[in-house]
Amino acid sequence: MNIDGIEIHDEERTRCEVWTRVMGYHRPVSAFNAGKQSEHRERVCFNEQPAGVRAVPRRRAEAA
Repeated sequence: MNIDGIEIHDEERTRCEVWTRVMGYHRPVSAFNAGKQSEHRERVCFNEQPAGVRAVPRRRAEAA
């Protein structure tokens, strides 16, 4: 990977740990079982709009 002229090799990268709120507490997604991880990937984000303005849900960006 090359960002602004800086060469970054895969072995130099650090994996980002994703946490999510489940039933009132926070938990890392990596601790979920396979089914729950799949469900987490299928979630969609939404934006709240003022009354009368219709928003279209958008897919969440896939984590690397």
